[in-house]
Amino acid sequence: MTLKLGVPSKGRLMEKTFDWFAERGISLRRTGSEREYAGAVDGVDGIELVLLSAGEIPRELAAGRIQLGVTGSDLVREKIADWETKIRELEPLGFGHADLIIAVPKFWADVDTLADLDAAAAAFRATHGFRLRIATKYHRLVREFLREAGVADYQLVDSQGATEGTVKNLTAEAVADITSTGETLRANHLKMLSDGCVHKSQATLFRSRRAGWSDEMRASFTELSARLGLGD
Repeated sequence: MTLKLGVPSKGRLMEKTFDWFAERGISLRRTGSEREYAGAVDGVDGIELVLLSAGEIPRELAAGRIQLGVTGSDLVREKIADWETKIRELEPLGFGHADLIIAVPKFWADVDTLADLDAAAAAFRATHGFRLRIATKYHRLVREFLREAGVADYQLVDSQGATEGTVKNLTAEAVADITSTGETLRANHLKMLSDGCVHKSQATLFRSRRAGWSDEMRASFTELSARLGLGD
């Protein structure tokens, strides 16, 4: 059996991942057309390249259908409950940086912290009769973060795209979304809470904790780890 390495199938994440491995003497390459999602690994025997969307890689790691995978640390934490029991973080790769943050309208002059948001949420519910809405696609991470911060009287509304626009469109009062430069927030007249960083994400190499590794797979992983400078 071969060791399967899952890598994002397109875009900057794929290119940067290929570059990161190449700098360490491991060549990752496509073997088919842009639409075939086929690939190969040169430099270590017994490793198969699997091209997937970044969002699929956490699920495949947790299920043990791939043994190694590169994806955003935010996606692993969001998509996999109790992820540390199923997936092991091996190495942050130093690219794909983005912060998952809580943001509110700029004109909320008195709301700069999570404590302020909690007070505003209580006042909002008392005034409007329903909970303050926070638009996001990161339900697990945001819910856990706000619970630990003691924020109540809010509801999460699902947004799979153009999240920053939900406040302007009156479908939410605040947002929780990924940002790298903050330009989209500013363009939509939003501001990040001073203590509202939920998670600092970056592309990371992960290993599945699922059992079933053959001796050949372990040997390939040992060789790969040595080439990449990883621990066992």
